[in-house]
Amino acid sequence: MSARNNRNGCWTGCSRIVAGLVVPLMLSACAVGPDFVRPEAPAVNRYTSDELPGATVEAEGKAQRFRQGEKIAADWWRLFNSSEIDAAVKQGLANNPNLQSAQASLRISQNNLQAGYGVFYPSIDLGFSATRQKLSPFRFGLNTPGSIFNLFTLGATVTYALDVFGGNRRTLEGLGAQSDYQRYSMLGTYMTLTGNIVNTMIARAAYEAQMQATEQLIGAQQGQLSITRIQVSSGTVPYANVLSINNQIAVNQAALPALQQKRDQAEHLLATLMGRLPAEEKAPPVDLSRLSLPHDLPASLPSDLVRQRPDILAAEAQLHAASANVGVATAALFPSFSLSGDYNLSSTHIGSVSDPNGRFWSVGPSVNYSLFRGGATWYGRQAALEGYQKSLADYRQTVLSAFQQVADTLKALQHDAEILQAQSEALSAAQEALAMREANYQAGLVSYLDVLVANSQFYQAKTNYLQALAQRYQDTTALFVALGGGWWNDKQLVQAQASETLVKKEEQAQ
Repeated sequence: MSARNNRNGCWTGCSRIVAGLVVPLMLSACAVGPDFVRPEAPAVNRYTSDELPGATVEAEGKAQRFRQGEKIAADWWRLFNSSEIDAAVKQGLANNPNLQSAQASLRISQNNLQAGYGVFYPSIDLGFSATRQKLSPFRFGLNTPGSIFNLFTLGATVTYALDVFGGNRRTLEGLGAQSDYQRYSMLGTYMTLTGNIVNTMIARAAYEAQMQATEQLIGAQQGQLSITRIQVSSGTVPYANVLSINNQIAVNQAALPALQQKRDQAEHLLATLMGRLPAEEKAPPVDLSRLSLPHDLPASLPSDLVRQRPDILAAEAQLHAASANVGVATAALFPSFSLSGDYNLSSTHIGSVSDPNGRFWSVGPSVNYSLFRGGATWYGRQAALEGYQKSLADYRQTVLSAFQQVADTLKALQHDAEILQAQSEALSAAQEALAMREANYQAGLVSYLDVLVANSQFYQAKTNYLQALAQRYQDTTALFVALGGGWWNDKQLVQAQASETLVKKEEQAQ
């Protein structure tokens, strides 16, 4: 009974000592370093120096209206009313390796964050050792023969780090920021992928349309060649006209392989974006003339853009991580505290390891402080401070680039409408002029040189028109991407993020 009372007294006394040391430390615990504050949104209410008009000019009877505060659909590409584009985007989101890599990086960061929470729990280790030893009595001042024996030891150690200055909390804060960075990087990959697929589909459709226009022109010229041969046979026109038409047909036929190459390159790129080899996938073609132009375009407020674009949010997460690193480096300047205890059983025979005479234990707090490390901790903190300044500059540059991209796209859409309207009028005029000169040529009123000039003007006008039409669609795509792609309006994604945040808060509370 006396031995048990002694042990109880030791445990009680140690507990009081530990409580007397730990409780004041925990009560005074704080997290050193700056508390992160999100940067303020730029104090502007528009993207360009002049006021944004309510709508573009009408081009072929279609004007695009800018709706400030308009909701951006998460599946904005469906506004083009193309089942082919919708199918290609779905396949790309399911199979693209870059997106899968970004998703895996996100899961890695989330697991690292979950692993980081372990620092707030005690560390419990179990150990067992079996050794054969020879004891030298001379080490203890005894002049007796040495002995050889076996020693079996079974023990447990419990260690708990007291986060007095918040270094562990700042480390966990940094892991959370890194997880946010990977999340927004994944969303950025998602946004870029959808934009690239849509743009590639539009580009391929434009090349197809130009090829069709070229083939139609060649067909018309071949018809003109037949008429000219008849005229040469009758002696009304010189044979030089036949040579001129043949030369023009050859020139236009030579333009087809270049367009076919661009079309093929677009198909290969599209297959890659969809996560397939070019030999495995060929997406169905899109008819450029059947695409629907979105009429109501969103124009997010500048204050909203910095909370929507994944690249800005990713840069903000990196800034947050840099802020947390300052706290970690600052905490390293102060002492570290821990509480540990161990309980062991030992015996010279494995069958008697539980013998009370072989029990030994220890419990108590410890304090470690590095008096001199050659300035490593001090300059480590200075490096963390400079790292924060670098991340802040990177964030500002990301915001500037994002605002520039939106401003460029908004202006481009206005100019696209003006260019398309002018090209449409030029195409109508060139088509009318060509029909008139062909009729006059067949009537013998003009030379074929006039027809060649009209042919060239019509073909150039047709090409310019198709390019302007495709550019209008592509700049519309660019606006949706520049504004962030509307990912926050995806209910399923938002709910997933909300559940992750809830789990994170619950674990922090524990």
